[in-house]
Amino acid sequence: MLSLQQIYDYFTIDIGIDLGTANSLVYVKGEGIVLREPSVVAVEQNSGKVIAVGMEAKRMLGRTPANITAIRPMRDGVIADFDITQEMLNYFIRQVQKGRGSRYLSRPRVVVSVPSGITEVEKRAVRESALQAGARVVQLIEEPMAAAMGAGLPVEEPVGSMIIDIGGGTTEVAVISLGGIVYAKSVRCAGDAMDDAIIQHIKRKYNLLIGPRTAEDIKIYIGSADTMEEELVMTVKGNDQMGGLPRTIEVHSEEIREALMEPVMSIVAAVKTTLEKTPSELAGDIIDRGICMAGGSSQLRGLASLISRETGLPVYVCRNPETAIVEGAGRVLESLDLMQRIEVMVR
Repeated sequence: MLSLQQIYDYFTIDIGIDLGTANSLVYVKGEGIVLREPSVVAVEQNSGKVIAVGMEAKRMLGRTPANITAIRPMRDGVIADFDITQEMLNYFIRQVQKGRGSRYLSRPRVVVSVPSGITEVEKRAVRESALQAGARVVQLIEEPMAAAMGAGLPVEEPVGSMIIDIGGGTTEVAVISLGGIVYAKSVRCAGDAMDDAIIQHIKRKYNLLIGPRTAEDIKIYIGSADTMEEELVMTVKGNDQMGGLPRTIEVHSEEIREALMEPVMSIVAAVKTTLEKTPSELAGDIIDRGICMAGGSSQLRGLASLISRETGLPVYVCRNPETAIVEGAGRVLESLDLMQRIEVMVR
């Protein structure tokens, strides 16, 4: 005979969402990660009608006709366009429910990750967007806590764990112990700031205009925060500032590393500030256990070694940097007891 909990689980669906500036991931209780899409929405300007969401919309960035705009509704980890974010969440929830039958009798319970430094107004905007998109209950979990859980750190134990989560819009640095965040530092400097630094460098040095997608490709293929054994070269195409005609140049990893120094050192400064604010007992744990890095932008070559050299502590990237946050939200969904033992904001 089925228990009440088993019956409830059968007729409801619980969803965890990492609502990122660059990419959004969705976790379904009992299934794992089921959706991974860019946080981009294509909108018809005159009518406001949504044309495409996710990967299909990202392909339109910089390539749309005048009447269609490709928008990233999340900026610096928070909602920049409420209506478009609601449409995007609505799309994600519909995609999750599609193909899973019509047995669900109630709207889903949703756990959404948010930056630790956002205001109450920004939290309310996230919550309202999810509710308007079809959620029944919305629970918010701070990104560093979710990332630490997804990375497998012992967040419930009486030891200090330090996490650096570097996403698209924000870098979250936190020290966690006994299911709570002891100290957190959030800076709005992450992957997007690195892309902007590359765009400005190419514009300044070569008089060449490139878009965010090209800048991201440069960062991924030849970008680094520390010296490499073998430096790299990449061919880049863009529009000449003077004549407006297409032009091709070669850029080297050394110059890109120099261009990235400002945003990289802002991240290092946030790590140092967090360490200075950490209680001495927990600092001893961090010396022994090291600092864990998560988030897509934590994979920048040499970033872990640079932070290690600047702090004198061991630093490593977790096994699942791009999915750590949504996997942490999933752990909360899978265990009601865990939800009660850690800091989750419920409304």
